[in-house]
Amino acid sequence: MLSLRPPHTTFPRTSPWLRWGRLGGAAAPHCLSAAAPALAPETAAGPGSVSFPILVNGCTGNMGLSVAEAAVRRGLHLVPVSFSSREKVKTTIQVGQTDIRIYGPSAREDVLSSVADEFPDVIVVDYTAPDSVNSNAELYCKLGLPFVMGTTGGNQQLLYKSVQDSKNYALISPQMGKQVVAFLAIMRIFAEQFPGAFSGYHLEVLESHQASKKDTSGTAKDVIASFEKLGVPYDMNRMVKIRDPDQQLEMVGVPKEHIEGHAFHLYHLTSPDDSVSFEFQHNVCGRSIYAEGTIDAAIFLHRKVQSKDSKRIYDMEDVLREGYMR
Repeated sequence: MLSLRPPHTTFPRTSPWLRWGRLGGAAAPHCLSAAAPALAPETAAGPGSVSFPILVNGCTGNMGLSVAEAAVRRGLHLVPVSFSSREKVKTTIQVGQTDIRIYGPSAREDVLSSVADEFPDVIVVDYTAPDSVNSNAELYCKLGLPFVMGTTGGNQQLLYKSVQDSKNYALISPQMGKQVVAFLAIMRIFAEQFPGAFSGYHLEVLESHQASKKDTSGTAKDVIASFEKLGVPYDMNRMVKIRDPDQQLEMVGVPKEHIEGHAFHLYHLTSPDDSVSFEFQHNVCGRSIYAEGTIDAAIFLHRKVQSKDSKRIYDMEDVLREGYMR
């Protein structure tokens, strides 16, 4: 959302989100359901139908489970294994008609070796934990398993080096929502084309996520980086991170059914004399946008592997450039 109006003239200043008109206002998101539509496999696989084995590592978490469910909807062959960071876990979970066996970390290499032998064209999707990013990636590279890394965190420089040294294929992106990725690209291009366009302006940033998300939004960091190139310095310690469910309901306007899974962002720019303001907002309810984007990323990567493309490391912008904007 982009709006232009004099700030602080109508709304109370008790809360930035209330001050900027979120509560009960027209800009509040209209989220009916977190579930993605049930698509027929032959029409759901993006540009051209395709089917291949996909292993979702992290099915015991909400995001991994959502991706596994999206894979079934899209007609992919869900490999019936996944992994947990703990040794003692529930042995199986059901996704669609598939019973997925959950293994502890000590079994990773043996099980993945078997998967590589049985499913030579498999794509691995990783939604585990930040402290597992690098060790998991090193194992995928060692076994020659192409992977989509949706897990944020870890040592990113080491992650890319592991893929480069092994000549494995990987798609790495901290943000899998295609439309959000497109917005981030627009902001980056905006900043590159018009550096300093907002010099002197003041920036306020608020973000709201489910209480289980302890870190700062990587998406917000990327948008802030673009604003800084546009001439607006920002102290990351000033960012307002809302994790309290009551505040999210009453102040932010998050629908109750999405308290456990949402991503609301608000960026408010004010001119030096307070006569002009700009507002950018993007709100996501549920996880379907990320799950469906991840499946598009897996389909994209599978095609690159099958065509033996010379490029080995991709991101979500590469996916979008090839028309995956269903």
